[in-house]
Amino acid sequence: MVVRATDHMASDLEIARAATLEPIEAIAWKLGISSHELTPVGNGMAKITWEAICERFNRPQGSLVLVTSVNPTPFGEGKTVTTIGLTQALCAIGSKATCVVREPSMGPVFGIKGGAAGGGYSQVLPMEDINLHFTGDMHAITSTHNLLSALIDNHLKFGNDCKIDTERISWPRVIDMNDRSLRQIVVGLGTAANGNVRQDRFDITAASEVMAILVLASDYADLRRRLGEIVIGPSFEGNPVKAEDIGAAGAMALLLRNAFLPNLVQTLEGNPAFIHGGPFANIAHGNSSVIADRIALGAADIVVTEAGFGSDMGAEKFMHIKAANSGKPPDCVVMNVTVRSMKLHGGAFGDKGGYRPTPEELAAENVEAVSAGATGNLDRHIRNMAGFGMPVIVSINRFSTDTDAELAALGDAARASGATAVTICEVHAKGGAGGEELARAVVTAIQDHVAAGRPFTPLFMPDATIREKIDSIATRIYKADRVRIETAAARQLAQIEKWGYGKLPVCMAKTQYSFSHDPNLLGSPTGFIVPIKEFRLNAGAEFIVAICGNMMTMPGLPKRPAALDMDMDENGNLTGVFG
Repeated sequence: MVVRATDHMASDLEIARAATLEPIEAIAWKLGISSHELTPVGNGMAKITWEAICERFNRPQGSLVLVTSVNPTPFGEGKTVTTIGLTQALCAIGSKATCVVREPSMGPVFGIKGGAAGGGYSQVLPMEDINLHFTGDMHAITSTHNLLSALIDNHLKFGNDCKIDTERISWPRVIDMNDRSLRQIVVGLGTAANGNVRQDRFDITAASEVMAILVLASDYADLRRRLGEIVIGPSFEGNPVKAEDIGAAGAMALLLRNAFLPNLVQTLEGNPAFIHGGPFANIAHGNSSVIADRIALGAADIVVTEAGFGSDMGAEKFMHIKAANSGKPPDCVVMNVTVRSMKLHGGAFGDKGGYRPTPEELAAENVEAVSAGATGNLDRHIRNMAGFGMPVIVSINRFSTDTDAELAALGDAARASGATAVTICEVHAKGGAGGEELARAVVTAIQDHVAAGRPFTPLFMPDATIREKIDSIATRIYKADRVRIETAAARQLAQIEKWGYGKLPVCMAKTQYSFSHDPNLLGSPTGFIVPIKEFRLNAGAEFIVAICGNMMTMPGLPKRPAALDMDMDENGNLTGVFG
Protein backbone atom coordinates (compact mmCIF):
# COMPACT_ATOMS: atom_id res chain seq x y z
CA MET A 1 0.00 0.00 0.00
CA VAL A 2 2.90 2.35 0.68
CA VAL A 3 6.12 3.41 -1.03
CA ARG A 4 8.74 3.09 1.70
CA ALA A 5 11.48 5.65 2.19
CA THR A 6 15.01 4.53 1.41
CA ASP A 7 17.53 7.31 1.93
CA HIS A 8 15.61 9.03 4.68
CA MET A 9 12.51 8.49 6.78
CA ALA A 10 9.56 10.20 5.17
CA SER A 11 7.28 12.35 7.32
CA ASP A 12 4.05 10.92 8.72
CA LEU A 13 2.08 13.03 6.26
CA GLU A 14 4.18 11.88 3.29
CA ILE A 15 3.76 8.24 4.29
CA ALA A 16 0.01 8.61 4.74
CA ARG A 17 -0.42 10.37 1.39
CA ALA A 18 1.59 7.66 -0.39
CA ALA A 19 -0.85 4.99 0.81
CA THR A 20 -3.74 3.68 -1.25
CA LEU A 21 -6.87 3.28 0.84
CA GLU A 22 -8.75 0.03 0.45
CA PRO A 23 -12.54 0.40 0.21
CA ILE A 24 -13.92 0.47 3.73
CA GLU A 25 -16.29 -2.35 2.76
CA ALA A 26 -13.27 -4.58 2.03
CA ILE A 27 -11.73 -3.66 5.38
CA ALA A 28 -14.95 -4.51 7.22
CA TRP A 29 -15.23 -7.86 5.45
CA LYS A 30 -11.90 -8.93 6.99
CA LEU A 31 -13.83 -8.98 10.28
CA GLY A 32 -16.91 -10.58 8.77
CA ILE A 33 -18.81 -7.29 8.76
CA SER A 34 -20.83 -6.87 5.57
CA SER A 35 -21.41 -3.67 3.62
CA HIS A 36 -25.04 -3.38 4.73
CA GLU A 37 -23.78 -3.24 8.35
CA LEU A 38 -21.83 -0.03 7.64
CA THR A 39 -22.76 3.62 7.38
CA PRO A 40 -19.96 5.25 5.34
CA VAL A 41 -18.78 8.62 6.63
CA GLY A 42 -16.42 10.16 4.07
CA ASN A 43 -13.60 8.37 2.28
CA GLY A 44 -12.31 5.31 4.13
CA MET A 45 -14.39 5.81 7.30
CA ALA A 46 -17.63 4.21 8.44
CA LYS A 47 -19.89 3.85 11.43
CA ILE A 48 -20.96 0.33 12.45
CA THR A 49 -24.74 -0.02 12.56
CA TRP A 50 -26.41 -0.72 15.87
CA GLU A 51 -27.88 -3.97 14.55
CA ALA A 52 -24.40 -5.23 13.66
CA ILE A 53 -23.08 -4.30 17.10
CA CYS A 54 -25.90 -6.08 18.95
CA GLU A 55 -25.54 -9.22 16.85
CA ARG A 56 -21.85 -9.53 17.73
CA PHE A 57 -22.35 -8.93 21.45
CA ASN A 58 -23.52 -12.53 21.73
CA ARG A 59 -20.63 -14.11 19.84
CA PRO A 60 -17.62 -15.74 21.53
CA GLN A 61 -15.22 -13.03 22.62
CA GLY A 62 -11.58 -12.88 21.53
CA SER A 63 -8.56 -12.08 23.66
CA LEU A 64 -7.84 -8.51 24.77
CA VAL A 65 -4.36 -6.95 24.83
CA LEU A 66 -3.88 -3.68 26.71
CA VAL A 67 -1.00 -1.45 25.60
CA THR A 68 0.19 0.92 28.30
CA SER A 69 3.41 2.74 29.08
CA VAL A 70 5.87 4.05 31.62
CA ASN A 71 5.40 7.63 32.79
CA PRO A 72 5.79 9.55 29.54
CA THR A 73 8.20 12.31 28.70
CA PRO A 74 7.02 15.57 27.08
CA PHE A 75 7.97 14.17 23.65
CA GLY A 76 5.81 11.01 24.00
CA GLU A 77 6.85 7.36 23.88
CA GLY A 78 4.84 6.07 20.91
CA LYS A 79 2.13 4.06 22.64
CA THR A 80 -0.40 4.52 19.82
CA VAL A 81 2.34 3.65 17.31
CA THR A 82 2.97 0.41 19.23
CA THR A 83 -0.75 -0.37 19.41
CA ILE A 84 -1.26 0.02 15.66
CA GLY A 85 2.04 -1.64 14.77
CA LEU A 86 1.32 -4.64 16.98
CA THR A 87 -2.03 -5.06 15.21
CA GLN A 88 -0.29 -4.99 11.83
CA ALA A 89 2.27 -7.51 13.08
CA LEU A 90 -0.38 -9.88 14.47
CA CYS A 91 -2.15 -9.84 11.12
CA ALA A 92 1.18 -10.42 9.36
CA ILE A 93 1.85 -13.63 11.34
CA GLY A 94 -1.62 -14.96 10.58
CA SER A 95 -3.76 -13.86 13.53
CA LYS A 96 -7.22 -12.40 12.99
CA ALA A 97 -6.60 -9.13 14.82
CA THR A 98 -7.81 -5.58 15.07
CA CYS A 99 -7.19 -2.61 17.33
CA VAL A 100 -9.36 -0.13 19.21
CA VAL A 101 -7.78 3.28 19.77
CA ARG A 102 -9.03 6.60 21.09
CA GLU A 103 -10.14 9.59 19.03
CA PRO A 104 -7.76 12.54 18.79
CA SER A 105 -8.67 15.75 20.56
CA MET A 106 -8.01 18.95 18.64
CA GLY A 107 -6.54 20.43 21.81
CA PRO A 108 -3.25 18.51 21.62
CA VAL A 109 -3.39 18.32 17.81
CA PHE A 110 -3.07 22.12 17.66
CA GLY A 111 -1.06 22.28 20.87
CA ILE A 112 1.97 20.01 21.26
CA LYS A 113 1.39 16.68 19.52
CA GLY A 114 0.35 17.93 16.08
CA GLY A 115 -1.44 14.61 15.46
CA ALA A 116 -2.63 11.48 17.25
CA ALA A 117 -3.16 8.77 14.64
CA GLY A 118 0.12 6.92 15.09
CA GLY A 119 3.21 7.68 13.06
CA GLY A 120 5.76 6.45 10.56
CA TYR A 121 4.68 3.12 9.06
CA SER A 122 2.34 2.45 11.98
CA GLN A 123 -0.65 4.73 11.35
CA VAL A 124 -4.39 4.62 10.97
CA LEU A 125 -5.90 6.13 7.83
CA PRO A 126 -7.19 8.52 6.55
CA MET A 127 -4.82 10.27 8.92
CA GLU A 128 -5.69 13.86 8.02
CA ASP A 129 -9.43 13.33 8.48
CA ILE A 130 -8.96 11.42 11.74
CA ASN A 131 -6.94 14.29 13.23
CA LEU A 132 -9.34 17.00 12.02
CA HIS A 133 -13.01 16.57 12.96
CA PHE A 134 -13.07 12.84 12.00
CA THR A 135 -16.71 11.64 12.07
CA GLY A 136 -17.87 14.48 14.32
CA ASP A 137 -18.05 12.50 17.56
CA MET A 138 -16.12 15.12 19.54
CA HIS A 139 -18.43 17.86 18.27
CA ALA A 140 -21.50 15.80 19.20
CA ILE A 141 -20.18 15.30 22.72
CA THR A 142 -19.35 19.00 23.02
CA SER A 143 -22.82 20.00 21.82
CA THR A 144 -24.54 17.48 24.09
CA HIS A 145 -22.64 18.71 27.13
CA ASN A 146 -23.30 22.38 26.34
CA LEU A 147 -26.97 21.70 25.64
CA LEU A 148 -27.30 20.74 29.29
CA SER A 149 -25.41 23.90 30.28
CA ALA A 150 -27.81 26.03 28.22
CA LEU A 151 -30.86 24.26 29.65
CA ILE A 152 -29.60 24.81 33.19
CA ASP A 153 -29.30 28.57 32.67
CA ASN A 154 -32.64 28.63 30.88
CA HIS A 155 -34.21 26.80 33.82
CA LEU A 156 -32.79 29.43 36.18
CA LYS A 157 -34.03 32.26 33.98
CA PHE A 158 -37.63 31.04 33.92
CA GLY A 159 -38.41 30.37 37.55
CA ASN A 160 -35.96 27.73 38.76
CA ASP A 161 -38.70 25.22 39.57
CA CYS A 162 -36.13 22.67 40.79
CA LYS A 163 -34.76 25.24 43.27
CA ILE A 164 -31.17 24.77 42.07
CA ASP A 165 -28.64 26.48 44.32
CA THR A 166 -27.19 28.89 41.75
CA GLU A 167 -23.96 29.34 43.71
CA ARG A 168 -23.19 25.61 43.81
CA ILE A 169 -23.86 24.45 40.25
CA SER A 170 -21.14 21.93 39.39
CA TRP A 171 -21.87 21.41 35.68
CA PRO A 172 -19.35 23.37 33.54
CA ARG A 173 -19.16 24.06 29.82
CA VAL A 174 -16.70 22.33 27.46
CA ILE A 175 -14.78 22.96 24.24
CA ASP A 176 -12.42 20.66 22.32
CA MET A 177 -9.50 23.06 22.43
CA ASN A 178 -6.73 24.05 24.83
CA ASP A 179 -7.73 27.49 26.15
CA ARG A 180 -6.49 28.46 29.61
CA SER A 181 -8.46 31.74 29.57
CA LEU A 182 -11.70 29.75 29.91
CA ARG A 183 -10.76 27.97 33.14
CA GLN A 184 -12.78 30.48 35.19
CA ILE A 185 -15.46 32.64 33.59
CA VAL A 186 -18.59 34.61 34.45
CA VAL A 187 -21.79 34.10 32.45
CA GLY A 188 -24.95 36.20 32.24
CA LEU A 189 -23.25 39.60 32.27
CA GLY A 190 -25.20 42.55 30.91
CA THR A 191 -28.93 43.07 31.34
CA ALA A 192 -31.38 40.69 33.01
CA ALA A 193 -32.34 39.45 29.54
CA ASN A 194 -28.97 37.66 29.42
CA GLY A 195 -29.82 35.38 32.34
CA ASN A 196 -28.44 34.97 35.82
CA VAL A 197 -24.94 36.22 36.54
CA ARG A 198 -22.86 33.39 37.95
CA GLN A 199 -19.36 32.00 37.93
CA ASP A 200 -18.67 29.09 35.59
CA ARG A 201 -15.76 27.26 33.95
CA PHE A 202 -14.80 25.39 30.78
CA ASP A 203 -13.23 21.93 30.69
CA ILE A 204 -11.78 20.32 27.58
CA THR A 205 -14.30 17.99 25.91
CA ALA A 206 -12.31 14.82 26.67
CA ALA A 207 -12.83 15.52 30.39
CA SER A 208 -16.61 15.85 30.00
CA GLU A 209 -18.82 13.45 31.91
CA VAL A 210 -20.75 13.05 28.65
CA MET A 211 -17.59 11.61 27.08
CA ALA A 212 -17.23 9.19 29.99
CA ILE A 213 -20.88 8.15 29.69
CA LEU A 214 -20.55 7.49 25.94
CA VAL A 215 -17.43 5.41 26.53
CA LEU A 216 -18.83 3.32 29.41
CA ALA A 217 -22.47 2.85 28.35
CA SER A 218 -23.37 -0.68 27.26
CA ASP A 219 -26.28 0.18 24.93
CA TYR A 220 -28.68 2.99 23.99
CA ALA A 221 -30.92 2.38 27.00
CA ASP A 222 -27.93 2.55 29.34
CA LEU A 223 -26.71 5.70 27.59
CA ARG A 224 -30.09 7.39 28.05
CA ARG A 225 -30.32 6.31 31.70
CA ARG A 226 -26.83 7.56 32.54
CA LEU A 227 -27.47 10.97 30.94
CA GLY A 228 -30.52 11.38 33.14
CA GLU A 229 -28.45 10.54 36.25
CA ILE A 230 -25.99 13.42 35.73
CA VAL A 231 -25.99 15.58 38.87
CA ILE A 232 -25.76 19.28 38.00
CA GLY A 233 -25.63 20.54 41.57
CA PRO A 234 -27.62 20.67 44.81
CA SER A 235 -30.99 22.24 45.46
CA PHE A 236 -31.43 24.85 48.17
CA GLU A 237 -32.60 21.97 50.39
CA GLY A 238 -29.33 20.12 49.77
CA ASN A 239 -30.65 17.37 47.47
CA PRO A 240 -29.00 16.42 44.16
CA VAL A 241 -30.61 17.92 41.06
CA LYS A 242 -30.22 15.76 37.97
CA ALA A 243 -30.39 16.31 34.22
CA GLU A 244 -33.59 14.27 34.21
CA ASP A 245 -35.15 16.67 36.71
CA ILE A 246 -34.91 19.62 34.31
CA GLY A 247 -35.99 17.55 31.29
CA ALA A 248 -32.63 17.61 29.49
CA ALA A 249 -31.68 13.94 29.14
CA GLY A 250 -33.88 13.02 26.18
CA ALA A 251 -32.58 15.76 23.90
CA MET A 252 -29.00 15.01 25.02
CA ALA A 253 -29.45 11.38 24.00
CA LEU A 254 -30.64 12.42 20.54
CA LEU A 255 -27.43 14.37 19.93
CA LEU A 256 -25.36 11.27 20.78
CA ARG A 257 -27.31 8.80 18.65
CA ASN A 258 -24.69 8.57 15.89
CA ALA A 259 -21.66 9.42 18.01
CA PHE A 260 -22.40 6.35 20.14
CA LEU A 261 -21.67 4.08 17.16
CA PRO A 262 -17.99 3.00 16.82
CA ASN A 263 -15.91 4.16 13.85
CA LEU A 264 -14.12 1.73 11.51
CA VAL A 265 -10.97 2.77 9.61
CA GLN A 266 -7.82 0.94 8.47
CA THR A 267 -4.15 0.73 9.30
CA LEU A 268 -1.45 1.61 6.81
CA GLU A 269 -1.23 -2.09 5.92
CA GLY A 270 -4.95 -2.51 5.32
CA ASN A 271 -5.94 -4.03 8.66
CA PRO A 272 -9.24 -3.12 10.36
CA ALA A 273 -9.04 -0.56 13.17
CA PHE A 274 -11.74 0.92 15.39
CA ILE A 275 -11.51 4.46 16.78
CA HIS A 276 -13.97 5.47 19.49
CA GLY A 277 -13.74 7.35 22.78
CA GLY A 278 -11.64 10.13 24.20
CA PRO A 279 -8.03 10.66 25.31
CA PHE A 280 -6.57 12.40 28.41
CA ALA A 281 -6.09 9.71 31.07
CA ASN A 282 -4.64 12.37 33.36
CA ILE A 283 -7.99 14.21 33.74
CA ALA A 284 -10.39 11.53 32.46
CA HIS A 285 -10.21 7.75 32.38
CA GLY A 286 -8.59 7.84 28.93
CA ASN A 287 -9.81 4.58 27.39
CA SER A 288 -11.71 3.61 24.25
CA SER A 289 -15.39 2.70 24.43
CA VAL A 290 -16.86 -0.46 25.87
CA ILE A 291 -19.02 -1.09 22.80
CA ALA A 292 -16.09 -0.64 20.38
CA ASP A 293 -14.16 -3.24 22.37
CA ARG A 294 -17.15 -5.57 22.40
CA ILE A 295 -17.79 -5.51 18.66
CA ALA A 296 -14.05 -5.94 18.02
CA LEU A 297 -13.87 -8.88 20.45
CA GLY A 298 -16.86 -10.46 18.74
CA ALA A 299 -15.27 -10.12 15.31
CA ALA A 300 -11.55 -10.86 15.90
CA ASP A 301 -9.45 -13.40 17.77
CA ILE A 302 -7.12 -10.77 19.26
CA VAL A 303 -8.02 -7.14 19.98
CA VAL A 304 -5.30 -4.61 20.85
CA THR A 305 -6.40 -1.52 22.76
CA GLU A 306 -4.56 1.32 24.49
CA ALA A 307 -4.89 3.19 27.76
CA GLY A 308 -3.76 6.79 28.03
CA PHE A 309 -0.41 7.92 29.45
CA GLY A 310 1.45 5.70 31.95
CA SER A 311 0.08 2.56 33.56
CA ASP A 312 -0.50 4.51 36.78
CA MET A 313 -3.04 6.56 34.80
CA GLY A 314 -5.02 4.95 31.97
CA ALA A 315 -4.23 1.31 32.75
CA GLU A 316 -5.17 1.64 36.43
CA LYS A 317 -8.44 3.24 35.34
CA PHE A 318 -8.97 0.47 32.79
CA MET A 319 -8.70 -2.10 35.58
CA HIS A 320 -10.95 -0.34 38.10
CA ILE A 321 -13.42 1.61 35.93
CA LYS A 322 -13.63 0.22 32.40
CA ALA A 323 -13.26 -3.48 33.23
CA ALA A 324 -15.86 -3.07 35.95
CA ASN A 325 -18.31 -1.82 33.30
CA SER A 326 -17.38 -4.19 30.48
CA GLY A 327 -16.64 -7.30 32.51
CA LYS A 328 -13.56 -7.87 30.31
CA PRO A 329 -10.10 -7.45 31.88
CA PRO A 330 -7.03 -7.76 29.64
CA ASP A 331 -5.52 -11.16 28.86
CA CYS A 332 -2.10 -9.55 28.42
CA VAL A 333 -0.45 -6.17 29.09
CA VAL A 334 2.16 -4.68 26.76
CA MET A 335 4.35 -2.14 28.55
CA ASN A 336 5.70 0.40 26.05
CA VAL A 337 9.05 1.94 27.02
CA THR A 338 11.84 3.89 25.36
CA VAL A 339 15.51 4.38 26.10
CA ARG A 340 15.00 8.14 26.22
CA SER A 341 12.23 7.90 28.82
CA MET A 342 14.47 5.79 31.04
CA LYS A 343 17.28 8.32 30.60
CA LEU A 344 14.95 11.04 31.82
CA HIS A 345 13.71 9.00 34.81
CA GLY A 346 17.31 8.00 35.52
CA GLY A 347 18.39 11.62 35.90
CA ALA A 348 20.22 12.16 32.60
CA PHE A 349 18.44 15.45 31.90
CA GLY A 350 18.16 16.87 35.41
CA ASP A 351 15.25 16.71 37.81
CA LYS A 352 12.53 18.63 35.93
CA GLY A 353 9.68 16.52 34.62
CA GLY A 354 8.70 18.93 31.85
CA TYR A 355 12.21 19.41 30.44
CA ARG A 356 12.57 18.72 26.70
CA PRO A 357 16.13 17.54 25.95
CA THR A 358 17.92 18.64 22.80
CA PRO A 359 18.51 16.10 20.00
CA GLU A 360 22.17 16.02 21.04
CA GLU A 361 21.27 15.21 24.64
CA LEU A 362 18.90 12.45 23.52
CA ALA A 363 21.56 10.88 21.28
CA ALA A 364 24.35 10.85 23.89
CA GLU A 365 24.84 7.33 25.26
CA ASN A 366 24.12 7.03 28.98
CA VAL A 367 23.81 3.40 30.06
CA GLU A 368 23.89 4.30 33.75
CA ALA A 369 20.87 6.59 33.46
CA VAL A 370 18.97 3.98 31.43
CA SER A 371 19.64 1.36 34.11
CA ALA A 372 18.66 3.74 36.90
CA GLY A 373 15.41 4.67 35.20
CA ALA A 374 14.55 1.06 34.40
CA THR A 375 15.27 -0.33 37.86
CA GLY A 376 13.10 2.43 39.33
CA ASN A 377 10.32 3.68 37.07
CA LEU A 378 9.92 0.69 34.72
CA ASP A 379 10.22 -1.80 37.57
CA ARG A 380 7.31 -0.22 39.41
CA HIS A 381 5.11 -0.19 36.29
CA ILE A 382 5.81 -3.86 35.56
CA ARG A 383 5.15 -5.00 39.12
CA ASN A 384 1.97 -2.91 39.39
CA MET A 385 0.48 -4.42 36.24
CA ALA A 386 1.59 -7.97 37.06
CA GLY A 387 -0.22 -7.57 40.37
CA PHE A 388 -3.55 -7.51 38.51
CA GLY A 389 -2.98 -11.12 37.44
CA MET A 390 -1.95 -10.96 33.77
CA PRO A 391 1.36 -11.35 31.93
CA VAL A 392 3.36 -8.19 31.20
CA ILE A 393 5.42 -7.96 28.01
CA VAL A 394 7.89 -5.09 27.74
CA SER A 395 8.07 -3.56 24.26
CA ILE A 396 11.09 -1.32 23.74
CA ASN A 397 10.11 1.24 21.11
CA ARG A 398 13.44 1.64 19.35
CA PHE A 399 14.82 4.94 18.08
CA SER A 400 17.79 5.38 15.74
CA THR A 401 19.84 7.03 18.50
CA ASP A 402 19.52 4.05 20.89
CA THR A 403 22.77 2.16 21.37
CA ASP A 404 23.14 -1.62 21.78
CA ALA A 405 24.47 -1.14 25.31
CA GLU A 406 21.47 0.99 26.31
CA LEU A 407 18.99 -1.50 24.83
CA ALA A 408 20.73 -4.39 26.59
CA ALA A 409 20.65 -2.61 29.95
CA LEU A 410 16.95 -1.81 29.51
CA GLY A 411 16.14 -5.40 28.56
CA ASP A 412 18.08 -6.86 31.48
CA ALA A 413 16.30 -4.59 33.96
CA ALA A 414 12.86 -5.46 32.53
CA ARG A 415 13.50 -9.19 32.84
CA ALA A 416 14.76 -8.74 36.39
CA SER A 417 11.50 -6.95 37.24
CA GLY A 418 9.44 -9.96 36.13
CA ALA A 419 8.50 -9.16 32.54
CA THR A 420 7.10 -12.23 30.77
CA ALA A 421 9.04 -11.26 27.66
CA VAL A 422 11.10 -8.32 26.39
CA THR A 423 11.12 -7.38 22.72
CA ILE A 424 12.57 -4.65 20.51
CA CYS A 425 9.78 -2.93 18.56
CA GLU A 426 10.54 -1.12 15.28
CA VAL A 427 7.04 -0.64 13.89
CA HIS A 428 7.52 3.10 13.34
CA ALA A 429 10.27 2.47 10.80
CA LYS A 430 9.25 -0.97 9.50
CA GLY A 431 5.50 -1.31 10.00
CA GLY A 432 4.16 -4.72 10.96
CA ALA A 433 7.42 -6.42 10.04
CA GLY A 434 9.11 -4.47 12.85
CA GLY A 435 6.72 -5.88 15.45
CA GLU A 436 6.57 -9.58 14.63
CA GLU A 437 8.73 -10.56 17.62
CA LEU A 438 6.34 -8.66 19.86
CA ALA A 439 3.32 -10.23 18.14
CA ARG A 440 4.62 -13.77 18.72
CA ALA A 441 5.37 -12.97 22.35
CA VAL A 442 1.80 -11.66 22.79
CA VAL A 443 0.25 -14.78 21.24
CA THR A 444 2.33 -17.04 23.50
CA ALA A 445 1.54 -14.99 26.60
CA ILE A 446 -2.20 -15.10 25.90
CA GLN A 447 -2.14 -18.86 25.38
CA ASP A 448 -0.18 -19.41 28.59
CA HIS A 449 -2.44 -17.04 30.53
CA VAL A 450 -5.62 -18.76 29.37
CA ALA A 451 -4.14 -22.18 30.15
CA ALA A 452 -3.06 -21.08 33.63
CA GLY A 453 -6.48 -19.59 34.42
CA ARG A 454 -5.10 -16.88 36.69
CA PRO A 455 -7.88 -14.65 38.04
CA PHE A 456 -8.10 -10.91 37.56
CA THR A 457 -7.22 -9.29 40.91
CA PRO A 458 -8.11 -5.60 41.30
CA LEU A 459 -6.72 -3.68 44.25
CA PHE A 460 -10.02 -3.53 46.11
CA MET A 461 -13.57 -4.81 46.08
CA PRO A 462 -16.25 -2.70 44.38
CA ASP A 463 -18.00 -1.98 47.70
CA ALA A 464 -14.92 -0.36 49.26
CA THR A 465 -15.41 3.26 50.27
CA ILE A 466 -14.09 6.16 48.20
CA ARG A 467 -11.44 6.85 50.81
CA GLU A 468 -10.35 3.20 50.82
CA LYS A 469 -10.07 3.18 47.04
CA ILE A 470 -8.04 6.39 46.96
CA ASP A 471 -5.73 5.13 49.69
CA SER A 472 -5.14 1.85 47.84
CA ILE A 473 -4.34 3.56 44.54
CA ALA A 474 -2.08 6.15 46.16
CA THR A 475 -0.14 3.79 48.42
CA ARG A 476 -0.02 0.66 46.24
CA ILE A 477 0.21 2.07 42.69
CA TYR A 478 1.91 5.43 43.32
CA LYS A 479 3.78 4.26 46.49
CA ALA A 480 2.79 7.41 48.39
CA ASP A 481 2.96 7.47 52.18
CA ARG A 482 -0.63 8.61 52.43
CA VAL A 483 -3.39 10.84 51.03
CA ARG A 484 -4.29 14.27 52.40
CA ILE A 485 -7.85 15.37 51.66
CA GLU A 486 -8.05 19.15 51.89
CA THR A 487 -10.87 20.90 53.72
CA ALA A 488 -13.00 21.86 50.71
CA ALA A 489 -12.59 18.38 49.23
CA ALA A 490 -13.61 16.79 52.52
CA ARG A 491 -16.88 18.74 52.45
CA GLN A 492 -17.50 17.63 48.87
CA LEU A 493 -16.80 14.01 49.78
CA ALA A 494 -19.18 14.19 52.72
CA GLN A 495 -21.96 15.43 50.44
CA ILE A 496 -21.24 12.74 47.85
CA GLU A 497 -21.49 10.08 50.53
CA LYS A 498 -24.66 11.63 51.97
CA TRP A 499 -26.29 11.43 48.53
CA GLY A 500 -25.55 7.70 48.36
CA TYR A 501 -22.57 7.69 45.99
CA GLY A 502 -19.96 6.64 48.53
CA LYS A 503 -19.05 3.32 46.85
CA LEU A 504 -18.42 4.54 43.29
CA PRO A 505 -15.05 3.95 41.55
CA VAL A 506 -12.49 6.76 41.66
CA CYS A 507 -10.85 8.45 38.67
CA MET A 508 -7.64 10.10 39.87
CA ALA A 509 -6.78 13.32 38.02
CA LYS A 510 -3.05 13.94 38.35
CA THR A 511 0.07 14.65 36.33
CA GLN A 512 1.09 11.98 33.84
CA TYR A 513 4.79 12.72 34.21
CA SER A 514 5.27 11.19 37.66
CA PHE A 515 3.92 8.48 39.93
CA SER A 516 3.20 11.36 42.30
CA HIS A 517 1.10 14.51 41.91
CA ASP A 518 4.28 16.53 41.24
CA PRO A 519 5.66 16.34 37.65
CA ASN A 520 9.17 16.99 38.95
CA LEU A 521 9.29 13.82 41.08
CA LEU A 522 10.77 11.55 38.43
CA GLY A 523 11.80 7.91 38.58
CA SER A 524 10.14 5.94 41.39
CA PRO A 525 9.48 8.48 44.16
CA THR A 526 8.51 7.51 47.71
CA GLY A 527 7.84 9.39 50.92
CA PHE A 528 5.35 11.85 49.42
CA ILE A 529 1.77 12.73 50.34
CA VAL A 530 -0.91 12.97 47.64
CA PRO A 531 -3.08 16.08 48.19
CA ILE A 532 -6.71 15.88 47.06
CA LYS A 533 -8.00 19.40 46.52
CA GLU A 534 -11.39 18.63 44.94
CA PHE A 535 -13.92 15.85 44.35
CA ARG A 536 -16.27 15.92 41.37
CA LEU A 537 -19.29 13.65 41.22
CA ASN A 538 -19.88 11.99 37.84
CA ALA A 539 -23.07 10.19 38.81
CA GLY A 540 -24.04 9.31 35.23
CA ALA A 541 -20.60 7.94 34.39
CA GLU A 542 -20.70 6.26 37.81
CA PHE A 543 -17.34 7.35 39.16
CA ILE A 544 -15.84 10.12 41.30
CA VAL A 545 -13.06 12.37 39.98
CA ALA A 546 -10.40 13.19 42.58
CA ILE A 547 -8.33 16.25 41.60
CA CYS A 548 -4.77 15.83 42.86
CA GLY A 549 -2.47 18.77 43.52
CA ASN A 550 -2.61 21.50 40.87
CA MET A 551 -4.10 19.39 38.08
CA MET A 552 -6.40 21.34 35.73
CA THR A 553 -9.15 19.98 33.49
CA MET A 554 -8.61 22.67 30.84
CA PRO A 555 -5.08 22.52 29.37
CA GLY A 556 -3.27 25.52 27.98
CA LEU A 557 -1.31 25.94 24.75
CA PRO A 558 2.51 25.83 24.77
CA LYS A 559 4.62 28.89 23.97
CA ARG A 560 4.75 27.83 20.31
CA PRO A 561 1.64 25.78 19.50
CA ALA A 562 1.73 23.27 16.63
CA ALA A 563 -1.07 25.34 15.05
CA LEU A 564 1.42 28.07 14.11
CA ASP A 565 3.12 25.72 11.65
CA MET A 566 -0.09 24.55 9.95
CA ASP A 567 -1.59 25.94 6.77
CA MET A 568 -3.47 25.12 3.57
CA ASP A 569 -2.43 25.75 -0.05
CA GLU A 570 -4.54 27.12 -2.91
CA ASN A 571 -5.74 23.59 -3.76
CA GLY A 572 -6.95 22.83 -0.27
CA ASN A 573 -3.99 20.59 0.64
CA LEU A 574 -2.82 20.71 4.24
CA THR A 575 0.76 21.80 4.87
CA GLY A 576 3.02 21.70 7.90
CA VAL A 577 0.81 19.31 9.84
CA PHE A 578 1.02 15.93 11.58
CA GLY A 579 4.77 15.36 11.35
